Amino acid sequence: MRFTSHFKYIIWSILGALLLPACQEKSPVPEVLRPVRYQTIYATGGDRMRTFSGVAQAAIESRLSFKVGGTIRSINVKVGDEVAPGQVIASLDDSDFRLQVQQAQASLESARAQARNASASYDRVRQLYENNNASRNDLDAARAAQESAEAQVRALEKQLELANSQLSYTRITAPVKGDIAAVDREVNENVQAGQSIVQLSSDAQMEVEVAIPEILIARLREGQKAQVQFDALPGKEFAATITEVGVSSTGFATTFPVTVRLDRNDPDIRPGMAAEVGFNFSLSDQKERFLVPLVALGEDRQGRFVYVVEPAEQPGEGIVHRTAVMVGDLENENVEILEGLIDGSRVVTAGVSQLADSQRVKFLESPAY
Repeated sequence: MRFTSHFKYIIWSILGALLLPACQEKSPVPEVLRPVRYQTIYATGGDRMRTFSGVAQAAIESRLSFKVGGTIRSINVKVGDEVAPGQVIASLDDSDFRLQVQQAQASLESARAQARNASASYDRVRQLYENNNASRNDLDAARAAQESAEAQVRALEKQLELANSQLSYTRITAPVKGDIAAVDREVNENVQAGQSIVQLSSDAQMEVEVAIPEILIARLREGQKAQVQFDALPGKEFAATITEVGVSSTGFATTFPVTVRLDRNDPDIRPGMAAEVGFNFSLSDQKERFLVPLVALGEDRQGRFVYVVEPAEQPGEGIVHRTAVMVGDLENENVEILEGLIDGSRVVTAGVSQLADSQRVKFLESPAY
């Protein structure tokens, strides 16, 4: 009997030891929520002034060259000189061209003499023909000789005109009033036709060319106003007008060239001066934009995104949702969001890299932005 009672006691002890951990495992473990901070974002609108860097250049910049080749005899200007229309800038050795003119003149004089002789012969033959002392063939031959001589004169007159033109091409004259920006050749150099000799900047209004990002280029039009400031002229602002809007991007970046022309000229403005051009971008006809802190923006293989907080049933808790966005420009420590958000969105501003879509979080609200 004692043995049986002792055996039962051991059995119940073992069962109790096995059941105790099972009861303990059923105890609930509280979920730890990741804390995040967010900002409530509201749409911004109205006009904005944005500035872009550029370099001043003359509205008309010409590379002047000879129309014929030869040896440079003289260059009458230096960099910085002001020239008037028609002023001789450079000349070639024109000895060969003068000889060509003289040869053409001599040939023309000879042809004119032959033409006069042919004309006199035709008059004599015609009189003889009228008196029945010459045949019809003689008259036709005399007329043909006269017409041929006259055609030869006209051809040589054109040749002389061409020779005089070639002679005039040995000089470069200023087409307009302006300043010499560069002298590319030296005296006694042999040059080919079309090689740049000097660069002329006209005295017209100055221009500035800037590069505009692709996201903004559609908002600019020819005739739109702009404001220009030069680093070398502090405190001065010049009104300008857009004259050209590029249709193809330049360089490796997705930017487009835009040229503005100053509405009035200023003698202190020189080509090559660094400039800042301001454009007024109106958002009245564009989609709403939002500014969010740069730290709120995430990016991976799927693109750029932010996490938007949706409040949960429990106070102080929420669920984050990954939201794809289209990014605009940077403004100080903020980034412009053009698509993906709505007015009043709660955007996570801290802990973005540690979150996952549809994750429950505990948040602390930041002031509205």
